Amino acid sequence: MAAAASSGGIPEADRVLLEAAEDEAAGIAPADVKIILLGDSAVGKSKLVERFLLDKYKPRTRSTFALTLYRYNTTVPADEEVGETGGGPLTVDFWDTAGQEKFASMHPSYYYRAHACILVFDVTRKPTYQHLPNWYEELRGFCPHIPAFVVANKIDMNEKATTKRFAFATKNSLPLVYGSAADGTNVVRVFHESIRAAWRYKNHGDDLEAMLYRMLDDPTFGHKAAEGDEAEEKAAVVASARRVG
Repeated sequence: MAAAASSGGIPEADRVLLEAAEDEAAGIAPADVKIILLGDSAVGKSKLVERFLLDKYKPRTRSTFALTLYRYNTTVPADEEVGETGGGPLTVDFWDTAGQEKFASMHPSYYYRAHACILVFDVTRKPTYQHLPNWYEELRGFCPHIPAFVVANKIDMNEKATTKRFAFATKNSLPLVYGSAADGTNVVRVFHESIRAAWRYKNHGDDLEAMLYRMLDDPTFGHKAAEGDEAEEKAAVVASARRVG
């Protein structure tokens, strides 16, 4: 599916609202988690997603800026680390750059409320590895704490690459996976791990941004806030009455 053209100067807040309205009009509910892919052009980001999903997906494009979304329906993964037994329904959106990476940066909307990131480079093209620090710096500028993974893609074209140590992943304490979209090596593994990490971050991340979004996503948040205001008012009345008495 061809990528849609960028819409130019739509303000960020309006852009996000417009995208949400598009989804609502199309009957598409927001996904439970959002996983973004980053890396230079032609490193195989789209092929990795499509290999993982094996055609069990519904690609669609944003009309407001160039990207492709892959909606994936699965189940909540078990996670012993946080006591998650798993099993419930889970929807995942994989966001693919659809050519935006040619401009060496992504629009802020791409990072908005992302829960995990997969950074991809091509083991047959050294510059794509050398550019990872630039992508990672931009990622952390928008998403300081989300889990990230590094995929050394196309190892089917250079088997010796699996014997190399890529310092970028070690330096930034990121999991490194040697993979191939062509033959499927480690593709399922990295996507399953990213889904588990994204779900864990969304529900258990202890940074301010994660906690804020959990609060905003809580359907009882407004009710709780109103109850809190009412309780404060009652306490103030009681205190005032005591002073008068």
